[in-house]
Amino acid sequence: MEKLLIRGGNRLTGTVKVSGAKNAAVAILPAALLTDETCVIENLPYINDVTVLAEILSELGAKVALDPVGRIIIEPYYVNKYKADYKMVKRMRASYYLLGALLGRFGRAEIAFPGGCEIGVRPIDQHIKGFEALGANINIEKGVIYAEADKLVGTEIYLDVVSVGATINIMLAAVRAEGITTIVNAAKEPHVVDVANFLNNMGSNIKGAGTDVIKIKGVEKLHGCNYTIIPDQIEAGTFMIAAAATGGDVTVDKVIPKHLEAVTAKLLETGMKVVEGDDYVRVIGMGLPRCVNLKTLPYPGFPTDLQQPMTVFLSVADGTSIITENVWESRYKHVAELRKMGANIKTEDRIAIIQGVESLTGASVSATDLRAGAALIIAGLMAEGLTQIDNLEHIDRGYERIEQKFIKLGADIERATVDEDGNITGSSLVV
Repeated sequence: MEKLLIRGGNRLTGTVKVSGAKNAAVAILPAALLTDETCVIENLPYINDVTVLAEILSELGAKVALDPVGRIIIEPYYVNKYKADYKMVKRMRASYYLLGALLGRFGRAEIAFPGGCEIGVRPIDQHIKGFEALGANINIEKGVIYAEADKLVGTEIYLDVVSVGATINIMLAAVRAEGITTIVNAAKEPHVVDVANFLNNMGSNIKGAGTDVIKIKGVEKLHGCNYTIIPDQIEAGTFMIAAAATGGDVTVDKVIPKHLEAVTAKLLETGMKVVEGDDYVRVIGMGLPRCVNLKTLPYPGFPTDLQQPMTVFLSVADGTSIITENVWESRYKHVAELRKMGANIKTEDRIAIIQGVESLTGASVSATDLRAGAALIIAGLMAEGLTQIDNLEHIDRGYERIEQKFIKLGADIERATVDEDGNITGSSLVV
């Protein structure tokens, strides 16, 4: 087992380069199955979710060459299966994109219900509704989804709720359907646009991505392409909040500032300084943050994936802040861990009431999910004394070499091994 050890109190300074967008990557890799020609994908984050997907594609028959520096070559010509390995699928939520991709290419797919972080009820009913509207027969038996279609035919599909996953999955199937598919009440997140751009580079005809109405004109065949994934807005937001939380001065480089407008606006509201450039955002901590109220919403609202880091930042604000989580109903599991560090936070249903305290104190805590793990790192950077974080597999699913990036900014953080007796070995931070 491994732990992250953090000695808090250091002010973060310098420049950090953001990796490619996790949420785009985990959809674009399955999308490569829609052609039988080679796809080369650049700016790929080297994270556990990506390596798992690469394994799944290989198991399906594709030739895959994954480079740790952010490049993958996928040769899908040899794919001869439409059933993904159960154990690998259960390791990540985004494995459901294999449904749309395999259905689009072969007219058949057999995928177990996906895994991922436990942050609330995450049904895929809108995905299934979309596939059925396109003409697929869907059966669910013993936790496995069976999809089959003699022919996919375009139609209008209204999503009852705004769903990124359903929007992308329907796009994946619809690009090979006959006729025009219209998705109404579609998600508008940047990674939805990125997936649409990737598909269009392969020869698809998708218009309206980034709005709430997307139109897809089906094509008979797609071709291979070279594509570069957009920067990860959630990783960028994580470093922005960390800079503010430590009173630092950090330039978050190689980003798209427009994707970060909601985070920028909220940091400005707390009294921090934010400077935007063409492809960077500089955040300067300006002392004790002012208390604010915050509501998570689909893009372009404040992202739910940054609610947990923001909760940490507001735990030392001057006054009382109120957060309303409108996307996932179980995204306050990190609060119990923050209380161990001295935070004064009360939760009720989707509401968190945060009474600012003077400071946090280091403690042994557990990452309960991906973004909770990032939040606890920020808490450790803010806290007095030593913080130990376990369950790092959650963090490694979505952040590439996160401790190395923080070290370059001046953080006192390291990854240490824990032996069978629970003793930390080889650490300079433990005394």
